Amino acid sequence: MSDSSAQGSIPSGWYPDPSGAPGSRWWDGRAWTDTVGPPLSRWNDPANHRPQLDPGVPVYTIFIWLIVLLPLLGIPLGFAYTPHLVIERIGPENVKTVNPASIFTPGYFVTLGISLVFYGITVVLAFFDRRQLLRRGVVRPFHWAWTFLYSPAYVIGRSVIVHRVAPKRGLWPVWVYIAVVVVSLVVSGIRFAGLFGSLYS
Repeated sequence: MSDSSAQGSIPSGWYPDPSGAPGSRWWDGRAWTDTVGPPLSRWNDPANHRPQLDPGVPVYTIFIWLIVLLPLLGIPLGFAYTPHLVIERIGPENVKTVNPASIFTPGYFVTLGISLVFYGITVVLAFFDRRQLLRRGVVRPFHWAWTFLYSPAYVIGRSVIVHRVAPKRGLWPVWVYIAVVVVSLVVSGIRFAGLFGSLYS
């Protein structure tokens, strides 16, 4: 910060002590002061600062809503596939048991393939969602590659960062995703209860 023209462009704040001593020192926008503080953490380092968005900038994209609502397509998919369970008698007592290999029907592999397609679509949607956030001015938005691990990780991380740069906004995808998961679990529970009931009978 020795160049006078550069000094005027640096905002006031806590920065690493220019003397090389451990800790931080307050820069008032024109010169260093005698006020010192503890070392900067990665969270309050000015280099990691994200400026807030203008209130008129939209924080939701069509891509994040598609990611959130995509699991709903899995509900009819679950009803389209009915496992074909083969009951066999084994042992001297003729104990009834289910042959686990009997679930590997063509319908099973079709369902598995469609699930993988949904997974790939979610990754692509996250990529375009992050790119859109960058264009709208969000600095270092949550990375789309987290979707490879688990799509809710991207939804939550994305919403937290957007909420930081746009206070009182940005968290709706999390709440909608929770509602979608609850609906999917209820429907899946009813579906599996019917399947096990028919198997038991």
